[in-house]
Amino acid sequence: MSDLRVLVGYSPDDRGDDALALASLVARAAKVPLTVANVHPPAWPSRGPGAVDTEWVAYLREQSAAALRQAEERIAGLKVPAADVEFRMHAHRGSGRGLIDVARQVDADLIVVGSAPRGRRDRIAIGSTADQLLHGSPVPVMLAPRGYADSAPGAFERLTVAYWRRRDVEAPLQVAARIATSLGLPVRLVTLVLRPPGLPARFLGADEVVQRQHEQAEKDLAHAAGLLAPHMEVTTEAVQGAGIAKTLGTVDMRPGEVLALMSSHQGPLRKVFLGESSGKILRAAPCPVVVLPRGSVRGRTR
Repeated sequence: MSDLRVLVGYSPDDRGDDALALASLVARAAKVPLTVANVHPPAWPSRGPGAVDTEWVAYLREQSAAALRQAEERIAGLKVPAADVEFRMHAHRGSGRGLIDVARQVDADLIVVGSAPRGRRDRIAIGSTADQLLHGSPVPVMLAPRGYADSAPGAFERLTVAYWRRRDVEAPLQVAARIATSLGLPVRLVTLVLRPPGLPARFLGADEVVQRQHEQAEKDLAHAAGLLAPHMEVTTEAVQGAGIAKTLGTVDMRPGEVLALMSSHQGPLRKVFLGESSGKILRAAPCPVVVLPRGSVRGRTR
C-alpha cells in the first residue's frame, strides 16, 4: 500500500473540515495524492420523460463547486502540495454511496469522512454518510472525531488494532499492517477481555474464568503478532474490564493514535460491515478510527 490513494468526502461545515484535516495528515504521512469529493443530490425529473430542471441542476452544481472552493482554501493551510490534490463533484441520492462511486472512479484505497454533527466532541457519531460507507464500502473507511480539525496532532504515532482471533482475521490484519507501513507507524494489537455483568455474583470461581480468557487472549495476540513481527514493530495488550466503553477508556491512547477495527464476520466478503461490538468501540474511541473490510480487498491494497 505504498501507493495508497486517499479520498475524502467534503461538506462545507465542521464535519468536512474534520475529515479534510485527517485526510491531509494521511496524505502527508504516506506522501500520496489526495482526492477531495463533494457529493450533491441528483437533478429532479420534470416536464416529461428525460427532462430535468436546468436551473436546479445549475444550482446544485454551483453549491458543490462552492464547497470544493472552500475545501481548496482549507487545504492550502494543511501542507498538502496543490499538485497532489484533485477535486471532484459527483451527483448521487446517497452521499455515502456517492463516495463509493468516486472511490471506484479514482481507484481509492481509503475513504475518509467526518463525524455527524450531533456527536460529542472528540468522539465519533455515525451519520447517514458514514452509515452507508460502514455497510458497503469495498475499501477501508476512516472517520475523524468531532472537532478533529481544531486539535489534530502534528503527526500520527501508532496504529492500534482491536483484535479478536477468528477464522477470517488474517486478511484484515494484513490490510491494517499495510496501512501502518504506508503511514510509517508501529502496530499495537489490543484485545478487550470483558467481564459479563453480574458474573461474580452468579457463581464461584468467576475470577478464574476471566483469567483463563485473559491468558487465551494473550496467546492469540502472540500468534497474531508473529504474523506481522518479521515486517514491523508490533506490541500487544490484553485488557480486562466491564463493558466496552469503560475497558477501552483504560487503554493508553497517544495524541497521534489511530484505531483500526475489523468488520463483522457476518458481513459480506471484501466489504466494510460494522458489527455491534466494533460499533461500540468506534463510538467510545477518542481518536480517528479506520474500519477494515472483511477478507481481502481489491486494487493496490494487495
